[in-house]
Amino acid sequence: MKGLIVCAGKGSRLRPFTLSRPKTMIPVANKAILFYEIEKLANEGIRDIGIVIHPSQEAMIYEEAGDGEKFGVTLTYLYQNEPKGIADAVAVAEGFIQGSDFVLMLGDNLVKEPLGPLMDQMITAEACILLTKVANPQQFGVAEINGDEIVRLVEKPMYPKSNLVIVGVYAFKSGIFDQIRNLTASARGELEITDAIQRLIARNSKVAFVTTNQNVSDVGNTERWLEANIWMMDDVCQGGNVISSESTLINCILHEPVIIGPGCRLENCTIGPYVSIMSGTHLDDCIIDHSILLRDITISGTGKSIISSSILGDKVCISGSGEAFAKGRFILGDLSQFSWTES
Repeated sequence: MKGLIVCAGKGSRLRPFTLSRPKTMIPVANKAILFYEIEKLANEGIRDIGIVIHPSQEAMIYEEAGDGEKFGVTLTYLYQNEPKGIADAVAVAEGFIQGSDFVLMLGDNLVKEPLGPLMDQMITAEACILLTKVANPQQFGVAEINGDEIVRLVEKPMYPKSNLVIVGVYAFKSGIFDQIRNLTASARGELEITDAIQRLIARNSKVAFVTTNQNVSDVGNTERWLEANIWMMDDVCQGGNVISSESTLINCILHEPVIIGPGCRLENCTIGPYVSIMSGTHLDDCIIDHSILLRDITISGTGKSIISSSILGDKVCISGSGEAFAKGRFILGDLSQFSWTES
């Protein structure tokens, strides 16, 4: 079985952060979303993985992921030149799949559920979809089921017949490519993978499902990014903190969980809970909670003003003199600067 990760989306709802990095390279708990997906496939023994990207993304993704050797896999880069939908992205991988069964993952999804149960279903099914129960299925693609099979997929129905929605992890036999070839564009101008699956159902092919009650996140906007960071930090930190030995902390209070990457220096700070800091960051005299800090950030002199529920891009600089606010939220892209002076 092979793996396929679709990463060619623009990530427009995550701007300004996706102006300088592909969406799939957004870090959650200090690790790129893509890396979690590669590792999840590798954990199931899948060693041959295709990554569908836009050509403009190749340099940055290859710099970080390489040919897959550090994950114990082989990565093949495939190109979707225009964003024409998930089914179109799958179509460009047909030559790579070469008739194998494969697991498809969307490049902005984080899923705690192991992939093994989906793969097991492929003994008798043409496709298998990961589902989860939600309170608001009207906002998702909904699966209507009968026994152990899906009988219909409906996108954002006004009156859903099920509270089971599509997560964004699939397993397919190579016959899915026959259905994709016969698709026409949807109302939003894309080739939809759900339409291809519906064609399988119409042919009386078995489309199985696995239901998860574990954490799942579509990291599609800043709110979901922060939410994903919280549950992933719980998973990574296991009730403690993860601090690089290459970082220095002086007179700091940490409220776990906190993750601090290499090359950071923190002095006279109160950090956490749920703060992840990547690398090269210098913090002095500040309070931060429930936030994501990327690389080479400088924050100084913010005193008792609490930085909360914030996302700070690479090389952001925040400085202050005296208390400017009780609690403030910052969503600042790379190279942003924010400062104030006590009057």
